[in-house]
Amino acid sequence: MEMTHAQRLILSNQYTLMSQLDPQNAEKYRRLQTIVERGYALQMRELDKDFGEMSEDLCRQVVDIMEMHHALQESYRMLEDGTRCECDVDARRLQFWGFDAATEAHLVNYVRFLTDVDGLYPQFDKGSHHFNSQTPMLAKYQRMLQVWRNCPRQYHLCGNELCQIVGA
Repeated sequence: MEMTHAQRLILSNQYTLMSQLDPQNAEKYRRLQTIVERGYALQMRELDKDFGEMSEDLCRQVVDIMEMHHALQESYRMLEDGTRCECDVDARRLQFWGFDAATEAHLVNYVRFLTDVDGLYPQFDKGSHHFNSQTPMLAKYQRMLQVWRNCPRQYHLCGNELCQIVGA
């Protein structure tokens, strides 16, 4: 992270104020203040993690993934019991599990923002995991999206289409 001397001075002052306003985390803020004031480049990279960035395309892809799961769940509900048996689709496989907090933290945080702050997809079960799948999911969801986008009626899927999407 490149900062001018003026930016470093402003940030240093902010950390001073934060240490006074939040005494429980004062030690953390004093450490960060020292890093900024002295310009320790290796440790300055720690500051980058607090300021993430997601491209518009990636944001749209996450929304599309969530919308696909909404379509999967609604289509499954609309199917009659007899047509659900075309293949063995377990309703749990249609649930949106989120992303891996260890390797896809920015995606987990975005999903949490969409559901908690924007109030989107209230029907998705957060469970105790709160959209932390604990396994990388982006590649799987991308394969599923390709199949879903090729379906002629994306919000009225038949049992076979559900199986193809989940199995992608």
